[in-house]
Amino acid sequence: MCFYLLRKHLLNELTGYHFTEGALFDLTGSAVVIAAFWAVLYTLIGEYRDIFRKSRLAEILSLARASLLGTVVIFFTLLLDDQGVMNYRAYYKTFTAYLLLHFFITALLRTLAVTSMQRQIRKGRIYFPTLLVGANALALQTFHELARTSRHLGLRLVGFAAVGDTVDPGLADELPAKGSYQRLPALVRALKIEQVVIAIEPSEHRLIQDILTLLDGSPTRISILPDLYQMLLGSVKVNHLFGTPLIEIKQDLLPVWQVVLKRVIDVVGSVLFMLLAWWVYAFTAVMVKLSSSGPVFYRQERIGRNGHPFRIIKFRSMYVDAEKQGPALSSDNDPRITSWGRFMRKVRLDELPQFWNVLRGDMSIVGPRPERQFFIDQIVRVAPHYRHLHRVRPGLTSLGQVKYGYAETVEQMVERLKFDILYIENMSIAMDFRVLLYTLKIIVEGRGK
Repeated sequence: MCFYLLRKHLLNELTGYHFTEGALFDLTGSAVVIAAFWAVLYTLIGEYRDIFRKSRLAEILSLARASLLGTVVIFFTLLLDDQGVMNYRAYYKTFTAYLLLHFFITALLRTLAVTSMQRQIRKGRIYFPTLLVGANALALQTFHELARTSRHLGLRLVGFAAVGDTVDPGLADELPAKGSYQRLPALVRALKIEQVVIAIEPSEHRLIQDILTLLDGSPTRISILPDLYQMLLGSVKVNHLFGTPLIEIKQDLLPVWQVVLKRVIDVVGSVLFMLLAWWVYAFTAVMVKLSSSGPVFYRQERIGRNGHPFRIIKFRSMYVDAEKQGPALSSDNDPRITSWGRFMRKVRLDELPQFWNVLRGDMSIVGPRPERQFFIDQIVRVAPHYRHLHRVRPGLTSLGQVKYGYAETVEQMVERLKFDILYIENMSIAMDFRVLLYTLKIIVEGRGK
């Protein structure tokens, strides 16, 4: 509304202008549409997330980027073909005026909102129940540092989860013991914990890994003390200027806009592929039927995102009752595989029906390959961090599959796991396209198995 009047002034159309009923109605409708556009844009870049943990400086920098992006979109969709603008100087003035107007009004109001919330946090009216994991002198030192320097973060320590059999007497005097760290999932739920601070020696890698595995899938934030080696590597990200240095364990693997875009690509890509490749489906189905007796499709329960089971669908590549002796992994010379099934596996034709799983939301086009619970139980005995893979939707193809290939034993599954962890920690739309290109290369070369 403000920009409408400002624009009239810039174009020398304000003098003698009067609002008509129709013009006011059109202006109100346009304002609602543009406001909805800004709300969607802010949602996609994550502006409405973690609203109680915002920094004024970070908020202003984020708003500057969002304002520039949104202004460019609105300028090219609404203002570029405006009949009232007759020269490039007017275009520059219009663009600059809208950018500055939107940024300064929004920045002012959001700075006031963030300042108000930070004041409530410092007064203790807004706080985050926090659990300390540790029981030695380091945990006590961490408690004192958090109490002294992190009041502005709103962390309210409600107790500690003991690690080991020995508890520092000073820590026991300061905080109540809530139980062993092995009960962390139950403690987080019972105490409504919003942040967990792991205060044990950073060199205790195996123990830290066990703790992170226990907290996998929990909505709580997780912070851990860094060691000097990590600081020298530059892997310590400080989210606040003063206070105890902590590594924040990344919970959001992708920005909101990439989450939405990834799902859009999955849906659109699956629909287009199934429509355009219908003849491939028909030909493959006929060949499966001719190769051996039995159904064309094979359905099997696999474990998906957040540990939820789903039924995966594939073109049948084995003889009927191939697993009557129990679950078993396939190998290069597996006699259970039909001759046509062996060819399908080389060029990945047997995976094509899984585009239906992608469309249903059980899977994504790119993501770690889903496994059966039978093999997951064996893997987690050796590599508990396998559960990390359940943070994302499983995929038709994965970095582990293209870099390592199919696994024939549980040991090989564990070996392949490092590639899938690498994918998750570097997850992005660009990474997905790289994996897809690798997959196409393998299909063309016929190196699948």
